[in-house]
Amino acid sequence: MTKCVSTQCLADFLEDANCRTRELLLDLDDKQLMGPKLPIVNPILWEVGHVAWFYDQFILRMLYRKEPTLKDGDKIYDSIDIEHYDRWDLPLLSTPDVLDYIDTIRQKLIDRLGPISGSNMASEQDSFIYQFAVFHEDMHTEAYLYSRKTLEYPSPNLNTSKPLINSELQNEKLRGDVEIPGGKFLLGSQPDSPFFFDNEKWAHNIPSYPFKMARLPVTNKEFSEFVADNGYKRRDLWHDLGWNWRNRAEAEHPTYWVADGKNQWLEKSFDNYIELVPNKPVSHVNWFEASAYCNWANRRLPTELEWEIAAKSEPTDGGEKFSISKRPYPWGDDTNTIGKSNLDGRTIDTVDVNMFGEGDSPWGIRQMIGNIWEWTASNFEPYPGFSPDSYKEYSQPVFGTRKVLRGGSWATRSRMIKNTFRNFYTPERRDVIAGFRTCAPFDWT
Repeated sequence: MTKCVSTQCLADFLEDANCRTRELLLDLDDKQLMGPKLPIVNPILWEVGHVAWFYDQFILRMLYRKEPTLKDGDKIYDSIDIEHYDRWDLPLLSTPDVLDYIDTIRQKLIDRLGPISGSNMASEQDSFIYQFAVFHEDMHTEAYLYSRKTLEYPSPNLNTSKPLINSELQNEKLRGDVEIPGGKFLLGSQPDSPFFFDNEKWAHNIPSYPFKMARLPVTNKEFSEFVADNGYKRRDLWHDLGWNWRNRAEAEHPTYWVADGKNQWLEKSFDNYIELVPNKPVSHVNWFEASAYCNWANRRLPTELEWEIAAKSEPTDGGEKFSISKRPYPWGDDTNTIGKSNLDGRTIDTVDVNMFGEGDSPWGIRQMIGNIWEWTASNFEPYPGFSPDSYKEYSQPVFGTRKVLRGGSWATRSRMIKNTFRNFYTPERRDVIAGFRTCAPFDWT
């Protein structure tokens, strides 16, 4: 079960998550908070109310049998029962009222914890469900960020955002692949892990063949070569479903790229267009686009097993074998991610793929955590021994219908992301801050 954490930690998490929500909400007007009806975004005003309702439902009501804080909240903010396109037509709380709603619930949650202190440990049950609910809010604040980009709203001003300085660039040293040997690997989370989501249960031994993984994610420059070689127009590079998607979407390049008329690319960044930076990772590409690129480059996407081996294991016997490590991050156990990864909205954008050498995995693979989510070849399926947690709809209903992504983006919160975290989206999603790295084809000789 989840490791017990202090009541101070949980209270700080609640406060910090709420501050991020407000930062992403308060500079938008009423029209922007509703936005247009699109299949890939929610009304932000509805999402904020849903987050408040979630805290109320899964902690105060389900665990502690309290009355609903908002009388008709279930009819407005329950994402399971309310169809996506109906969310624009509900009697939503106004911005001031929805902020009061979440403030009221947050205070009830803090009061329930008892004395707030670094030495007062919350129960195992509270440690899990409070963190889970905060991480749920964190997922939504990441969604607010990429929704703002989709809707061409201004770039937000986050109190954690600042330019990166003294970041070491090592272009030549990081080219090419890392060879990782085969062996049995313990994929997933173990019962003594500090925190885990239900889809990480349980760690299980899986054999892996030797593989070669790129040290760096695919860059804008590399992907532009695929575009220039008519990669979007070549049927032989695309899966059947991918080709059907490409034709429906009339896609000829990544969704936020725009030709400037001078044989150069611009990239949409919220409500502005900026010159495409060659050494940043390609982002906002979907699984179909990533797969087509791999076919063009004679590469392949890593499986999630290979991804986790590269992030979590350590080489032994001169790299001939690997040991199974419990390290939560590629760099080890240090929870301070600053200087090691691009997380928490610190940059409001992706950064050069060569940055953050301090965050390398033991194999010398860079930026496995942060900057961009990375598509894998794997379908999102339950691990052996899976059982749903109290929020049964988190994973179980979508098994077999999504692709797995790993690693987190620049907008992901550092308190949530770990080597074992499994994200999942349908393969056509381009709004998500996702890119990919590649592996060499299997050598069966």
